[in-house]
Amino acid sequence: KGAKVSTTFEEEYQEENVKTGLIFSGIYNRKNGVNRLNQFIIAEPITKDLNPEYGSIQLLHTRDSDVIAFCEDKLVKILANKDALFNADGNPNLVSTNLVLGQAVIPPTFGAYGISKNPESFAAFAGDMYFTDANRGTVLKLGGQGLSPISYIGMEGYFKDNLFDYKDSFNVGGYDPDNNEYVLSMNQAAKPEATPRVSCTSAI
Repeated sequence: KGAKVSTTFEEEYQEENVKTGLIFSGIYNRKNGVNRLNQFIIAEPITKDLNPEYGSIQLLHTRDSDVIAFCEDKLVKILANKDALFNADGNPNLVSTNLVLGQAVIPPTFGAYGISKNPESFAAFAGDMYFTDANRGTVLKLGGQGLSPISYIGMEGYFKDNLFDYKDSFNVGGYDPDNNEYVLSMNQAAKPEATPRVSCTSAI
């Protein structure tokens, strides 16, 4: 008899925590006066799901026109406003689409690292990103040449012991542009509800 204007859910309506996916609203365009930030229309493709094996998404950071998703055990690059079509030889070709978030890819230079559950260790400066992977006891730098475990330069054993043993603590990272150093304050026993602005102590 035609479309029903309203109906009921067969299952109980309740909140759901999606730890490995993204959901985004409608567009915002100040120039044309379009503001759809409060619209979440489930009939449209407004979600992006990542592989649950990578762990929960801890941090999102934009780099150029892409989004880097820092998961517990993996770094994932999500193409924005474009998608990747792969040739027979496996090389991708980028094409423009109307998708807000395109394909999720893992470049070989990203390696087998994540950010564990310490998004507060993240710091970015001049295109480089610094963070820790406490599960693997490593301090990392993600730059234009890929991912580098900078803690392997003379301090591998120190960070393997301290980061892994205190992986549930609050490890705050920052960048000091005056001295060109990534600074990290580790082994704080409790994680506060909000990330504070603190002075870090251990320089790398």
